[in-house]
Amino acid sequence: MNRTTLSLLAAATALAAITGVASMTGDSDSDPKSGPGGTRAAAAARMPVERSALVCPAPTSSELGETTYTAYTPKAPGQGDDKGAAKLLPAHPADDGGGDEDGAARDGDRDKGDARGDALTGDPVVPLTKPGTPVSEDTSRSDAPALIGVADGALAPGWTVQQTTAVTAGDGRGLLGASCVAPGTDFWFPGVSTAGDRQDYVHLTNPDSTQAVVDLELYGENGRLEAPSGESINIPPHSTKPVLLSTLVSKPTINVTLHAAVRSGRIGASVQAVDANIGSDWLPAAAPPGTRAVLPGIPKDATSVRLVAYATGSGDADLKIQLSGPSGSLTPAGHEKVSVKSRMTSAIDLGDLTKGEPGSLVLTPQGSGTAPFVAALRVTRGKGGQQETAFIPASTPIESRGTVADNRSKGSTLSLTAPDEAATVRVTSSAGSEGGGPASREVTVKAGTTLALDPPRPDGAKGSYAVTVERLDGGPVYASRLLEVEAGGMPMFTIQGLPDDRGTVAVPRGNQDLSLLNDD
Repeated sequence: MNRTTLSLLAAATALAAITGVASMTGDSDSDPKSGPGGTRAAAAARMPVERSALVCPAPTSSELGETTYTAYTPKAPGQGDDKGAAKLLPAHPADDGGGDEDGAARDGDRDKGDARGDALTGDPVVPLTKPGTPVSEDTSRSDAPALIGVADGALAPGWTVQQTTAVTAGDGRGLLGASCVAPGTDFWFPGVSTAGDRQDYVHLTNPDSTQAVVDLELYGENGRLEAPSGESINIPPHSTKPVLLSTLVSKPTINVTLHAAVRSGRIGASVQAVDANIGSDWLPAAAPPGTRAVLPGIPKDATSVRLVAYATGSGDADLKIQLSGPSGSLTPAGHEKVSVKSRMTSAIDLGDLTKGEPGSLVLTPQGSGTAPFVAALRVTRGKGGQQETAFIPASTPIESRGTVADNRSKGSTLSLTAPDEAATVRVTSSAGSEGGGPASREVTVKAGTTLALDPPRPDGAKGSYAVTVERLDGGPVYASRLLEVEAGGMPMFTIQGLPDDRGTVAVPRGNQDLSLLNDD
């Protein structure tokens, strides 16, 4: 039997066993939509993620703090109450039950569930059983732990957890809001301080069963600050460690950029900024370094706005400053630009920038410069002893959907910014944590503007609710939520961004490719 006959028999056998060989789609030099041999390849499909992880920092050490946790997963259209689970468990303090500094388990810990590789134990916090309805839980513990959690199945896509702490007096006074973060390996925090009137802690939490090693780098107006004790910080498995930034340097510095760079493993990182005079809040990590930044949601009654930026690369970043308001974009008089030297931090006080109207800050290269940078705003409201502060880091756009939990019957304001072209979004308020039904509305954000609105009130809502923003068409949309609460007779506020929830991932589709069966 000759070779040709054998090849034909092999091909026939293969065709009988399979109906074709699926090849992953990819770029073609001649036609990006074509597969091998000129066949048209199907586009990648977007599928819901099957697993999500979040880390929540320890909320407060104040005896006067009241913390609310709220968890929520959006319900996809037509989705039933599919199976899945989502819960958070207490992390171990790094110096108490989480293993020694070298990451090795202590004697006897392996039987207690504290050792490296063992599962977290304890009572779950805000466990979810179905999408579409938030779950809320309160605590007044001053030793409430950091939390590590995982969601899977139908509860994984868009799983969001918010912790909101009201401290009515003393150190840490203010409303501190934090969206729990996905673990990662690189975090930038422009706007931290090691000055005497600030106590800034970076909370480092390791969600995994292997040790993480982290470098903390600090940069001031003249470059990197000497901080040798910030190098090679070991975070044992399933553990958390708060680090007071002022202990890492020899002299106080007001405007600083913190870079948490992970050498091995991964962590969740957040900064708690406590000011002795103007309140406190969580400073989330800024969007990754880029040549442009959008900082959405400056309140209309802001009495002071400070911009802090850091150039991450080898080039200087000369940036044009624009304020996107309700009727369009403008360049603030006297604050047209900011120059940020390579690997240095620059700060500029913009005063009462918004002049009674809500707005967002947009930073773009001045001229032909393309140097990457990171940026954040410190926003102050009120005067004298009634001042309160919050932070707005540069955000990433909502490509498909973004969600923020823990909205109240009063005091929630949503800000939407479309810096390039007009966009239409759907804003949906979920059912309440104690009952009611969802409500939604579609809104259009004009090009170059910021739209501030109250989210639609859920039908018969009781308790807190979540707000989801879905981009329907148009250009990129950036969003944030301001939450106001009066506590101890003082108005307090916090601001959280709504980045894309990354609830879906692109999955390449198979394509029949019989050319793989061809003879040499």
